[in-house]
Amino acid sequence: MGQTKKKIMILLPDGVGLRNFAYTSFAAIGEQMGWKMIYWNKTPFDLSSLGLHEIPLQGKVSTKTNIYKRARKEIELANFEAKFNDPIYRNYSFPPAAKTLKQKIKNRWVANLIRKYKGAGISKLRAKIKASEKNTAYYKSCLTTLDNERPDFLFCTNQRSVQAITPILAAQELNIPTATFIFSWDNIPKATLVLETDYYFVWSEHMKKELLTYYEYIEESQIVITGTPQFEAHFDSSKIMDRSSFLSKHNLPEATDFICFSGDDITTSPHDPYYLDAVATAVAELNSKGYNLAILFRRCPVDISTRYDEVLAKHENLIFSLPPLWEKQGGQWDTLLPLKEDTDRLVNTIHHTRLVVNLGSSMAFDFACHNKPCMYIAFNPSSETLKKDVNTVYKYVHFRSMPSSEAVCWLRSKETIAAQIEVLLKNDKRHVSEALEWFEKINESPPQKASQRICSAIQNMIA
Repeated sequence: MGQTKKKIMILLPDGVGLRNFAYTSFAAIGEQMGWKMIYWNKTPFDLSSLGLHEIPLQGKVSTKTNIYKRARKEIELANFEAKFNDPIYRNYSFPPAAKTLKQKIKNRWVANLIRKYKGAGISKLRAKIKASEKNTAYYKSCLTTLDNERPDFLFCTNQRSVQAITPILAAQELNIPTATFIFSWDNIPKATLVLETDYYFVWSEHMKKELLTYYEYIEESQIVITGTPQFEAHFDSSKIMDRSSFLSKHNLPEATDFICFSGDDITTSPHDPYYLDAVATAVAELNSKGYNLAILFRRCPVDISTRYDEVLAKHENLIFSLPPLWEKQGGQWDTLLPLKEDTDRLVNTIHHTRLVVNLGSSMAFDFACHNKPCMYIAFNPSSETLKKDVNTVYKYVHFRSMPSSEAVCWLRSKETIAAQIEVLLKNDKRHVSEALEWFEKINESPPQKASQRICSAIQNMIA
């Protein structure tokens, strides 16, 4: 009689985990280890279309839990500010909507909770979050599912989803080991940790130290360094299209060198259209000197606004849009999810461009994987009402991990963009070695083995 397969449940509370744990080799590696893998899926994405076994995660958290979670974040940020004597943490707090009476009542509720549980009282608020969810029908449903499935391990694909609190609590009630993955390089200082699991999977030693610094209730033995699957595709040569095929597929001009402009979300960079226009103007200046350049524009996946339209029309012969392949799923107007094909598009966009221009995004690491430089925009618009000071962005805690300022090329003024692009075109390896040093600090090496390390860690826990 054969040995019973270990059953691993992958909790997918939202679309964040699709790219890392549905579109990579993660599932295939788990299968090779002899696991039975089940995706507990809260998204409308049909994972069976990828050959993955899924069961729906049904139910929703209570209104109280959402309110408690909001208060917890604000208290944590205030605690971080006091602990480190650093006002930057205020910049991670955003004013809530207050247009309707319902919103105003919730905001007052949150404010009262902050006053009641501020400082050391946050531990009581964390307990209230758990107690709140254990009284819901959602919790009973999760208990039933887990009791029926009896997995050996429950792994959550990100740490920030309030929808994941209940399944994690239910698993712990049934003594099923749990873990969560910290999915982004900037998440820990922003107080986005809402899950309390048995184990925490992080990108690097740097992130491990952050977790221990910010959350004193987490023990070192609970933290596992794995890296992130996010960058694995950059090391898969089978994804690369030859130049001719790439140009033909996207109707791009021949004999042209491309640079990439990677858009940010409207909150981080409300002046992005201005910056895109400035870079296009610089490209036109270089072309007048004999260069033959164009811009491949990849907008932020969740930015479906029309804010770039005027700039795109103005520079239609210089800017070519290669938008991320994300789409609305399941008929829900607010559910925008990445498609598997977008990974290939991203890899090829990078492969066929010389460098990237953006405002402080992790695309610096994506390009570093291809030994290509990144230019960070670091000046404010001169002709517009300032909506956000760009200098605020680079004060965020995660940029302090940069080993030196040479990890990127800093664009300090509109007038110098053309000259700085020209320098990098003549020496496109400038800044790359520093960028790779930064990447190695942020993400465990080798980066293409992250899924293997995650699976091996789980295997050790269930052995």
